[in-house]
Amino acid sequence: MKILVVGAGAIGGYFGGRLLESGQDVTFLVRKARAQMLARDGLQIRSPAGDASLASPPTVQAGALRDSFDLIILSCKAYHLQQALEDMAPAVGAQTVILPLLNGMQHLERLDARFGAERVLGGLCVIPATVGADGIVRHLGASAGLSFGERDGSSSLRVERIAQAMANARFDSRLSTTIVQDMWNKWVFLATLAGSTCLMRAPVGNIVEAPGGEQAILDLLEECRRVAEANGYAPGDAAMQRSRTMLTEAGSTLSASMLRDLEQGSAVEADHVIGDLLARGETVGLALPMLCLAYTHLKAYEARRGRLT
Repeated sequence: MKILVVGAGAIGGYFGGRLLESGQDVTFLVRKARAQMLARDGLQIRSPAGDASLASPPTVQAGALRDSFDLIILSCKAYHLQQALEDMAPAVGAQTVILPLLNGMQHLERLDARFGAERVLGGLCVIPATVGADGIVRHLGASAGLSFGERDGSSSLRVERIAQAMANARFDSRLSTTIVQDMWNKWVFLATLAGSTCLMRAPVGNIVEAPGGEQAILDLLEECRRVAEANGYAPGDAAMQRSRTMLTEAGSTLSASMLRDLEQGSAVEADHVIGDLLARGETVGLALPMLCLAYTHLKAYEARRGRLT
């Protein structure tokens, strides 16, 4: 199976690197500067699951793609999606399957419109990871999971082939028959985590110690749950209990990667993670004051960042 990984940052670098490490035919679609860094230093992964140093990983740059791939793993940030769609288009052939690992749902609509829904799987990943100026992919915790599946819940030969390709890689892979619900479950959790930790500029443990902090998180979680329910994808009791437990754990250092981006003065996925969820709720008439406040906060940050950069 020929695999193209779009991006070699924290997500693409980790999962693509682990697939390459396991012997899969992986090529990374990257920009010139990243290609030069990978050629010089290799793809470096530092992880509790084991480090990896992959010398001269195969790369290609936009404009140089000539052949189609069996699987394209899309790992870019949401604000780079439009450019990624154009860059990867020459690699999409008649039998190509696209596995996006972005958060939320908006990207599925854009992928469907550009390449056809029949080519686009559902997918998500759960991994605390970052990549620094030195290009090293750093896995920051124990979890490293990737789930995927047909969006209609069916089984197919193509997803079974993907499952086989991922079976020996050093991450947890799961073929799901409920992938769209899984994506909504993650979106509800992530929007709550990102909204609350960015609003408070603090990890979960600090927020729940503050007066009213725990209730603020739970109120935001309930608003996100109501949006999912109104769209036909209410998280089940078990998913909600996991979210409540993680989001109210005393002493927890858990925070969203969006908070790290914000603190570094970087771009954030305000529209894709928070704004789109808010819009879907307001469309059906829901009052969502906490979600609205979180979105306003992030848009104010973006406006200020735009003036400073």
